[in-house]
Amino acid sequence: MKADAVFEGGGVKGIGLVGAVSEIEKKGYVFENMAGTSAGAIVAALLAVNYTAAEIKNELEKLDYNNFKDEGCLNKFGVIGKGMRIAFKYGIYNGQYFETWLENLLQAKGKTTFGQIKTNYPEEKYKYRLQVIAADITEERLLVLPNDLKLFGYDPDLFSISRAVRMSMSIPVFFKPVRLKDNNGKIHLIVDGGVLSNYPVWLLDDGTANPPWPTFGFKLIEQNTRELKKGTKNKISNPVSYLSALVATMINAHDKLHISKAKGDYDRTVGIPTVININGAEKEIKTTDFDITQEESRLLFANGERAARGFLKAWNFEEWKKKYRQQQ
Repeated sequence: MKADAVFEGGGVKGIGLVGAVSEIEKKGYVFENMAGTSAGAIVAALLAVNYTAAEIKNELEKLDYNNFKDEGCLNKFGVIGKGMRIAFKYGIYNGQYFETWLENLLQAKGKTTFGQIKTNYPEEKYKYRLQVIAADITEERLLVLPNDLKLFGYDPDLFSISRAVRMSMSIPVFFKPVRLKDNNGKIHLIVDGGVLSNYPVWLLDDGTANPPWPTFGFKLIEQNTRELKKGTKNKISNPVSYLSALVATMINAHDKLHISKAKGDYDRTVGIPTVININGAEKEIKTTDFDITQEESRLLFANGERAARGFLKAWNFEEWKKKYRQQQ
């Protein structure tokens, strides 16, 4: 059975997405087209080059997320140094470790450019198995990569998948933006797609009343509910924490209106809790909890498994089409 998949961003919580994917795979679904933002783009990219959920889980369990915090010399000077990094580099961490890590995983499958994951579909939007969401803050616009690379004069076929995903996961303030020069020599600053669309569940819809296979959305939510996450309190004590809270608010707030209004989106969404129970206490894992332990990662993975099993019990594609597409 075929299905398309759209993955929400969520930083270190991405292991929960993988847990849900593992159950979808066990049910016999094979993903045809994939899209994602930030951490969701990482999962989508690995699936697009034929990693299985089990293989992705294995790689993430070996990963020390703290390595993603690849610091420069200024970071040694505490808050002042980080403030200077933001002022001069527009981000605390370089992001190079992440890009190299992902590139190595893609090389292991022999597919590192978008041209190596092309499809045979005539429609432009389905030309590549993978679509990645990023934000061009220079032009204030949403980017869907690789197709939008043509706006900058790049050949999408030749563009690096890991570079595109690096753009998508460039959380403002935390990571330096990617600088992309267009064919006129203008520099564009590209950041985390979650600034504009953290859950682009709409992206792979074909616009017809009778789509040939479903699109499943994978979204990180509060425990025991498929409602959108409530706001959280941010401790703001200096300019760095202020900017961090500002970015978190932007990323978490986007898509709420669209998801609440769009017909059928909740019904096709696997809602994965981000709260785990560890040592008898509940703990919510946050996007930038780089100190996440292996046990916490395993519990998030299990959350994804349970969420997908519950989703599949209720899922009926033909009924979904009758309710949300064929009555339009």
